[in-house]
Amino acid sequence: MRHGKYRFLIGALAPPLLLYGVFVVSPYAQAFHLALTDWNGLSAEAGFVGLANFAELWGDPLFLAALRNNGLLLLAVPLATIALALFFAACLTGGGARRKGVRGSGLYRVVYFFPQLLSVAILGVLFQFVYTPGDGLLNGLLGAVGLDALQRSWLADPATALPAVAAVMVWSAVGFYVVLFTAAMDSIPADVVEAATLDGAGRFTLFRRITLPLVRDSVQVAYVYLGILALDGFALVQIMTVGPGGPDNATEVMGLTLYRAAFTYGEFGYAAAMGVTLFFITLTLTALALRATRSERVELA
Repeated sequence: MRHGKYRFLIGALAPPLLLYGVFVVSPYAQAFHLALTDWNGLSAEAGFVGLANFAELWGDPLFLAALRNNGLLLLAVPLATIALALFFAACLTGGGARRKGVRGSGLYRVVYFFPQLLSVAILGVLFQFVYTPGDGLLNGLLGAVGLDALQRSWLADPATALPAVAAVMVWSAVGFYVVLFTAAMDSIPADVVEAATLDGAGRFTLFRRITLPLVRDSVQVAYVYLGILALDGFALVQIMTVGPGGPDNATEVMGLTLYRAAFTYGEFGYAAAMGVTLFFITLTLTALALRATRSERVELA
């Protein structure tokens, strides 16, 4: 009987594990192998170069600029998105447990979620017009309120190009996390909120002491996914900025550097090394984020 159960389990698990190995594990293994070669993407053979590609990365000023820009996005985008999403969700729910929030909260949820319906390509083109130097929407609004001194070429100025792209990332992502945090706040037990209210807790204290700790798991998930978004940024940068990497490489990101190395210069082995490096950076940051939030949860317990 037991042997029959094991045969059934093996038969049920073998096909999906095989598919996972072929379509998920195998491409990773091939990428790790290519990162150790000088393959140009066309030849049938690839010369083994060991860790030379990885050593070259840390002396490549373009890759280092991309790494710096992705680091800045990693600091700004998740924090700004989570802060705004928590604020809007708290306003919509009144702090949790379906307390009275702002009037028309249902409509606001739809409005906040609307950017999720737009593809990245549409967002990039849309905000190209917003940031247009001459008659763009942003400069037009600044001129209309008498702030002409603040008008500039947002995507052509090295000082503002990366913040402009980061603002689009935040704008496009915040609506999804408003919905996520709103659902988490609505699931908070009503008796906990009522007890805190009877003890004299105001809205800010209620949010800081009750709501935020109880939605910590959702915040953790949001931070991991937003961190992955910040370490990408390829599509928006490619569409929005003029020229490779924007002005003075101000918007160069690792995904764009990788793409150019592979498909413009034919250095597929070098590009694979960038991809492997990005993989381990993402994996490390995710592990650190999960460990940090787990430690905080243990301390709270």
